[in-house]
Amino acid sequence: MTGRATAILEAIFGESFRRNFDVRLWDGTTLPSTNGHSDFTFVVNTPGALRSAFTPPLERNAGNAFISGIIDIEGNLPEAIAQINAASSSRTAFQKAQIALALLRLPREARPEPPGAADLHGKSHSRERDRAAISYHYDHPVAFYRAFLDPDMVYSCAYYDDAVTNLDDAQQAKLDYILRKLRLEPGMSFLDIGCGWGSLVIAAAKRGAQALGITLSRVQHDEANRRIEELGLGERARVEFRDYRDLRDLTFDRIASIGMVEHVGRKLLPRYYASAYAALRPGGLFLNHGIAEQSPGRKAPPNPFIERYVFPDGDLVAVADSLAIAERHGFEVRDVENLREHYARTLRAWVDNLERNREEAIAQAGEAAYRVWRLYMAGSAVSFDNASIGIYQSLLARPDSGGKVMIPPTRRDLYLSSRA
Repeated sequence: MTGRATAILEAIFGESFRRNFDVRLWDGTTLPSTNGHSDFTFVVNTPGALRSAFTPPLERNAGNAFISGIIDIEGNLPEAIAQINAASSSRTAFQKAQIALALLRLPREARPEPPGAADLHGKSHSRERDRAAISYHYDHPVAFYRAFLDPDMVYSCAYYDDAVTNLDDAQQAKLDYILRKLRLEPGMSFLDIGCGWGSLVIAAAKRGAQALGITLSRVQHDEANRRIEELGLGERARVEFRDYRDLRDLTFDRIASIGMVEHVGRKLLPRYYASAYAALRPGGLFLNHGIAEQSPGRKAPPNPFIERYVFPDGDLVAVADSLAIAERHGFEVRDVENLREHYARTLRAWVDNLERNREEAIAQAGEAAYRVWRLYMAGSAVSFDNASIGIYQSLLARPDSGGKVMIPPTRRDLYLSSRA
């Protein structure tokens, strides 16, 4: 049986089999890398594990096998995923059929659904279902997120500015970069849509703005307000439990939305942009930051693993399609920047932190959640590396009645400020 499993792995990986990685089978058999260097160890913990992991639907079954632990990767998980993806894309239809037949000769194992899958009800992107989806993703204990985030709990792509070499500094550089793009000044009113645990709201308040954050996560709401009070910023900052569709009574000089647009859904993007436009004063700026599909005009099928275990109802929309909707609702596009290489680096730093703090993460959220997030973040790093997805910051303006916008004539201030 071990020989059959080894042959299947060799067929799956092709020429890269064991070149830079070891293999360990359920009976303790170890096959070392052929070049004396190992980036990771591919672990097969039961005789039927490969059949469970590599038969269709592949994304769901491979994810389930990893969550349950019958397949494991020790070491560089992003590199392992990249090698598996590269090998799969190079296999012909005939080779894939041969692999499928070989897998069927392995023992069949029961495939119990791993614990913790999302179970949402009601109409997609209704208020109630959106609250449930946000709660599913964000309402783990705060200490679980602390196991992989930076000390300020910034949960989105970092910005590795010149001379920045670590995650903590890169996240501070990102907060600074966003507020410089918005040209936020003391006394301005500022809104953060989907504010997380309050990092950007706090940064804006420290710069003298009157800052409001909104979220649909009770845990984020409570933690953000706790942090605000602890820092003595209660007079200039607060976070409310509020839907982006409920901004009719509010207006702001500046608005940001960082990593929230992925939750909106393409059918509700017109409502999202219309709501932000109505809440922005004439002449003001809106920075929208979100992950995007890289193929305009096409809706990519949802990833069943991510849909069930990470981002239920998430929807990635190509930046061209999203900006076209923003323009139809009155916004003027002033700047667009893709930071996907920065996000790949951020995700690798998160995976490293999560692995280093494995025991704490499991104590807070359980073994299954630890394995889900490790796989999700490692796989996402690979997707940003290979340009399957992008991460865009789009600076949008609401011109006043005379066409004026509160923005300098060039970008020069962004880069001069970063070196000041």
